Amino acid sequence: MPVHRLNPPDHGFSEAISAMTATQLRPEVRWSEIPSPGRMAPHTWAANAEVELHDEELASGRLVVLFDPAGDDAWDGRYRFVALVQAQLEPEFAVEAMLGDVAWSWVTESLELSDAAVHELGCTATRVVSQSYGALASRPSTVDVEMRVSWTPDETPGADVDLGPHFSAWSSMLAAAGGLPPAPPPVAPIAPAHRARAPRSEDPR
Repeated sequence: MPVHRLNPPDHGFSEAISAMTATQLRPEVRWSEIPSPGRMAPHTWAANAEVELHDEELASGRLVVLFDPAGDDAWDGRYRFVALVQAQLEPEFAVEAMLGDVAWSWVTESLELSDAAVHELGCTATRVVSQSYGALASRPSTVDVEMRVSWTPDETPGADVDLGPHFSAWSSMLAAAGGLPPAPPPVAPIAPAHRARAPRSEDPR
């Protein structure tokens, strides 16, 4: 006699993710779903993305959406977004003492412009300056920025959750790190505010 295994209920998580990924992002952002970490929450979803303009990769990142239908005290909610944003900036940013503040503004402005209401918002911005010496002195200096951002979406009791604005906000963070000005899709982008390239690094995990 065949044994039928039933998938456990996901309490609307699949529907919320389907609606979220239907959100139109700006054309420079290309994303793809990847296997999600299974131990961080009862339900998870993940994606990688790159920001490309004129065949040049300006920034890259990852997004993980966590969901616990019972809620999580550490998140103060049922959902938690965990985002990674990476970009390589111009060497001038090596002496920019306010780069951390600039990176934080990319986060807050992206959430605001996307109308993504959040709480428990946190961000760590890391700047890595690489400079070569001796036989490698001819290599140009590089400045990489890496932002790890997490937040909990606000939810209205009794209403369906809308994760689309948060997905859009993540894409805006990537675009900002890549030097692109704020521009809602489908507005055509203009030239980057700074020349940025995605860092050539291994998997940040």
